[in-house]
Amino acid sequence: MKKDFYEILGISKNASADEIKKAYRKKAIEFHPDKNPGNKEAEEKFKEAAEAYEVLSDANKKAKYDQYGHQAFDGGGFGGGQHMNMDDIFSQFGDIFGGAFGGGGFSGFGGGGGQRRVKGSNLRIKVKLTLEEIANGVEKKVKVKRKIQAKGVTYRTCPTCNGSGQIMKIANTILGRMQTATTCHICSGSGQILDQKPAGADAQGMLLEDDTVAIKIPAGVVDGMQLKVANKGNEAPGSNSIPGDLIVAIEEIEHEFLKREGENLHYDLYISVAEAALGVSKEIDTVSGKVRIKLEDGIQSGKILRLKGKGIPSLNSYGNGDLLVHVNVWTPKKLNTEQKQFFEKMLTDENFIPKPEKSDKSFFEKVKDMFS
Repeated sequence: MKKDFYEILGISKNASADEIKKAYRKKAIEFHPDKNPGNKEAEEKFKEAAEAYEVLSDANKKAKYDQYGHQAFDGGGFGGGQHMNMDDIFSQFGDIFGGAFGGGGFSGFGGGGGQRRVKGSNLRIKVKLTLEEIANGVEKKVKVKRKIQAKGVTYRTCPTCNGSGQIMKIANTILGRMQTATTCHICSGSGQILDQKPAGADAQGMLLEDDTVAIKIPAGVVDGMQLKVANKGNEAPGSNSIPGDLIVAIEEIEHEFLKREGENLHYDLYISVAEAALGVSKEIDTVSGKVRIKLEDGIQSGKILRLKGKGIPSLNSYGNGDLLVHVNVWTPKKLNTEQKQFFEKMLTDENFIPKPEKSDKSFFEKVKDMFS
């Protein structure tokens, strides 16, 4: 079972962005590979801290984590840094360390002297899901156009920065001679430039190609949720670059009969006056197929029947919501002569005079029960 992100960084859920950053820097320096060479346990703790920081430092990811926990990012290659390696960490969060490890360089990861691994840009797509797919989870195969490095492309050390990714400048100030480092404008900090490219590749040695990506979507996702497929975005130029990510936005297709409210579903069932008086068996739609329910004779309009576990699964694996069946007695708008005569006789009939019992709840009581 994965550890709580707040526990990993040693902070409370109310920690500010600055406190989260400070807590991560403290943990990252404590378990940094340069301080713990060959220590696998320290390396895992270093990765755990980076994963926690990736989520908690992003307002949107933090909100989803607070609501759904690890399940918001787990399931089929999504989220929260679970695929990050050391290079990913240093490329994304290297600035956190400042000068704690030799001016920004990291021995063994991405080269020294400030060289960084260039990460490709993220791609974003929208995936439409039916309520049944959301309830049961689904694997979708989608086609995306991705930039990839052309076969046969080669890169060489940038002559401007000599592969360091940075250009050092010395300036005379009133405080004396000051040395500053800026990202190399020729190689954008990667330390490499294009050497040879095959025909058809662009100026950076890249090609735009169609790719089919399999996306495993866990049950219980909600409309507007964004999931991440790691390393399925655009590639970047350079032999030491890493691909971006594929961001998947979920769009829920409205169901013809079922209405979603969180993990619960609502279904409006219309029956005739005769069916309400005599009782009837009805077949209704659920996300797992059709089910048959029995309505007792004399059922009242507004009655709510709760079908346990027939709703949407919780992302946190806390079980399923319920299906609430709202019974509506349909009153005919047009009657023939015989029907009118029948109901006219019933106007004064004892059985047709409304006599609500104490057990018959009001509309507001039913609404209260529905949300409890």
